[in-house]
Amino acid sequence: MNDTPKQKRGLAASAVILSALLNSTAFAQQTTDAVAPEAATTGALDKLSERAEAALVKRDAGQPVVASDWMVSAANPLAVEAGARVLSKGGTAADAMVAVQSVLGLVEPQSSGLGGGAFLVWFDAETGELTTLDGRETAPIEVNPRLFQDAEGEKRGFYDAAIGGISVGVPGTPALMEDAHRRWGSANWPSLFEDAIDLAENGFTVTPRLAGMIEWDAERLSQVPSTAAYFMPDGAGLQVGDHLQNQAYGQTLRSFAVEGADAFYTGEIAEDIVATVRGAVRNPGVLSMLDMTNYRVVERPAVCATYRSFEVCGMGPPSSGGLSVGQILGHLQPYDIAAMGPESPEAWRLIGDSSRLAFADRGRYIADSDFVPVPVGGLLDETYLKDRASLLEGPAALDTVSHGQPEFDHVLLWADNIDMSMPSTSHISIVDRYGNVLSMTTTIETGFGSHLMTKGGFLLNNELTDFSFATHSDGVPIANAVAPGKRPRSSMAPTIVMQDGEPVLAVGSPGGSRIIGYVAQAIISVLDWDMDVQSAAAAPHLINRFGTYDLEEGTDAEALAPALEEMGFETNSRALTSGLHMIKISPTGLEGGADPRREGIALGE
Repeated sequence: MNDTPKQKRGLAASAVILSALLNSTAFAQQTTDAVAPEAATTGALDKLSERAEAALVKRDAGQPVVASDWMVSAANPLAVEAGARVLSKGGTAADAMVAVQSVLGLVEPQSSGLGGGAFLVWFDAETGELTTLDGRETAPIEVNPRLFQDAEGEKRGFYDAAIGGISVGVPGTPALMEDAHRRWGSANWPSLFEDAIDLAENGFTVTPRLAGMIEWDAERLSQVPSTAAYFMPDGAGLQVGDHLQNQAYGQTLRSFAVEGADAFYTGEIAEDIVATVRGAVRNPGVLSMLDMTNYRVVERPAVCATYRSFEVCGMGPPSSGGLSVGQILGHLQPYDIAAMGPESPEAWRLIGDSSRLAFADRGRYIADSDFVPVPVGGLLDETYLKDRASLLEGPAALDTVSHGQPEFDHVLLWADNIDMSMPSTSHISIVDRYGNVLSMTTTIETGFGSHLMTKGGFLLNNELTDFSFATHSDGVPIANAVAPGKRPRSSMAPTIVMQDGEPVLAVGSPGGSRIIGYVAQAIISVLDWDMDVQSAAAAPHLINRFGTYDLEEGTDAEALAPALEEMGFETNSRALTSGLHMIKISPTGLEGGADPRREGIALGE
């Protein structure tokens, strides 16, 4: 799937690109958010238009992209350009998403692709309705409750479980792409894959993020021969500036373009996925052809929470994103966060402890609502949120945080989840010329997923590790325990903010369970602190899930550490590699932002 080493290695060009990268941004590595290398240089990306190069310059200068008709923001310029071409020809946001996702699966394979799953939030301009599509992976019918436990019943280590076949759920992204196009698309289906097929068959340039991720994960990638052959030819990881082809992925897309999702869930592609999972040398899994053919996308009502004069709408269970973001904002409703401003320790005390309260409820109650009762209404009930918000009164951090008791009786029997999730993922925001708005978060779970590469040229997810590794706690069942056909709980939070029945903001991010904090902070930055979306995407992160306040290293967030510690928080400086992609919609036009911690851009017209 690669050129020869001699053809592949443009050493002089790579040295120039890498030098530019190192001079412009720290190439930091970390164990949970993987790498944060990331301001992409235009030299590291080929086939870009002048408009895309200009968008990179604007992003790095902290300036939003403005447009009047349409806009797309996503994690790689080549993917954004593919979506922009669709939109410029009159395609819808659903059409553009198919093109964007197809390219992302090629150029950013460590984060999302055909072997993963996604959640999509859609505002329909014609009907004025908001809905969501659940393309989350499902557990095979042959799984058992001890999937991630050893012979003694002890929880396995995360990577002991994640690498290989047992962690692979039935992929949902291809079905979601087809379902969204069937509902809301207008462009010719095969045409939406043209850019991705061209890049797969003729090659693209390896970017700093992909090269850095390969370097970070080299040991695990080397454990799977087919995966190592692609990402580590001749035993060496791909380098920045290398020219990479993936003929197998191109052929998969050609089949997908002609036959639709049937090509993926039946026939040779499906058979190869099953064989790859069941035949894995490490941790062979139990995925079957029946699991593949039974997969269905589920339309679910959006979960909406009131915040100021806005309705913040996102994905409900099996995602915790919409509920947890909504709870954080609901807890903050009584407090004048706007007057405090983004540099106020008091504002961050309130935000941090609001997040802790939401995460306590998340750990107790949220799972796949098709399998267990989830108190969606109770968790967002105005009275309940006011009661929880009253806990924030006073000058100091909360000593301890526990789950509340929302109005829903028998769900109180659940024990707290044993959470082992790790971040990767990608986010796409799109507004088309017709006024439709799409916010979609897409993933294969941890960087490089299960590390299993199919013959079709794409990686398979390790999404089942988002289930609790334990089934019970002190004899009490855990809501997010694995079960046949069940969808694991997610933190993905694709969001559309509404005001007076109209969309005003599309936002989302990768980042594991920190997604919830990234998205909540971005919404607060725009709605309370009146930031433009590029400033909001680039703003320093402060994330508190379970007590310790993570402060983004090398940013102004670190200056708040003494005040937060005086309030009673423990603090920790670390890289926080969000990937916020945002579009603001107003009567005067569109404003797009892309997270400078990654390689994406916003483009519009």
